[in-house]
Amino acid sequence: MVPMDLGLTDRVYIVSGASTGLGLACARGLADEGALLVLCAADGDDLTSVASSIGDPSRMLLVPGDISDPGTETRLVAAANARFGRLDGAVVSCGTPPSSSVLDAPDTSWREAFEAGLLGPLRLARSVAKAATAEGASVVMLLTGPVRSPVEGAGVANGLRPGLAMAAKTLADELGPRGVRVNTVLAGHLEVESPLELEPAAEAGPEVTDHIPLRRLGLPDEFARAAIFLLSPAGSYITGVGLSVDGGADRSL
Repeated sequence: MVPMDLGLTDRVYIVSGASTGLGLACARGLADEGALLVLCAADGDDLTSVASSIGDPSRMLLVPGDISDPGTETRLVAAANARFGRLDGAVVSCGTPPSSSVLDAPDTSWREAFEAGLLGPLRLARSVAKAATAEGASVVMLLTGPVRSPVEGAGVANGLRPGLAMAAKTLADELGPRGVRVNTVLAGHLEVESPLELEPAAEAGPEVTDHIPLRRLGLPDEFARAAIFLLSPAGSYITGVGLSVDGGADRSL
């Protein structure tokens, strides 16, 4: 990724879901911009294996953990302050529940998805906000299209994602007076093996791309650049926004 000089040098950011997909793309982009990173992923081995591809090991801290587990958010914030002495924000990967219809999804699927994909991300966002200095902070949540329009076969995600997006917008209202910004970035069809994608790249044919004005799938770096801009000081007057990075596929204003 080509550096964008967004004023991120030596600023400290937590990135959850940093071992795969869009979380990994954001971690690499932030490292390219000179940020100091606290990287989190549920699988510690996967995180260790990709760390060398992200950036200088001396400028990052690896913290295995799942943000759906209460207390992980506290460990991440404490690790950032202990290692780097400050915290400027976070990229919060929100994951995706297993495919299901609303009719067929069992209650356990809803409960697990609520904990992992809604309450866990909110806990991390709140913890980062509480740890912010007088300079403020920025939180970006990585979401997908079901926020604005239901996706076939994604009943649980369709039910929970709009709630998380609205909670993020409410957080932006509540935290704005303290200089803490909260935004969401909504992924469309991307060429990335990730739980966040809506269509695996290998299966995306004309029936998918014909509905995208740019007539192609997006790249992880294209998504990450948008998220990093919102996270950075360059986006200092943007909060409460849900930005679609989908080649124009979202037809809403």
